[in-house]
Amino acid sequence: MATNPTFTISDLAREFDLTTRAIRFYEDMGLLQPQREGPGGRNRVYSARDRTRLKLTLRAKRLGLSLTEAREIIDMYDSPRDTGPQLRKFLVVLADHRRQLEEQMADLLANLDEVKVHEKEARALLAKVEKKTA
Repeated sequence: MATNPTFTISDLAREFDLTTRAIRFYEDMGLLQPQREGPGGRNRVYSARDRTRLKLTLRAKRLGLSLTEAREIIDMYDSPRDTGPQLRKFLVVLADHRRQLEEQMADLLANLDEVKVHEKEARALLAKVEKKTA
């Protein structure tokens, strides 16, 4: 009879290159729900489900989603309900995030253009200064 794999906080920290503090934070945010064992329930035992939720959380974080958004989406996939509403919610979240990224990109490009103008002006002034001293 096969048993479900379990993981310690150190196992997950090592596998995902995280601190144990970060994993406890994800736990506090409701993203992970390990079982407690040992004296006073001090030892956390993470299931394969917790490991998958952590993996999905980190993926959502790389996409730039908030932890609240990540939890909402991950929680939807935990439920056995119809996947249509889940996918629609995911698409809404992704569209909103894409819009935010596009706005940030436009701001960055405008900022970059401004930096280029100042660089050009500074180079021209420097050339005049160096010409006078030559």
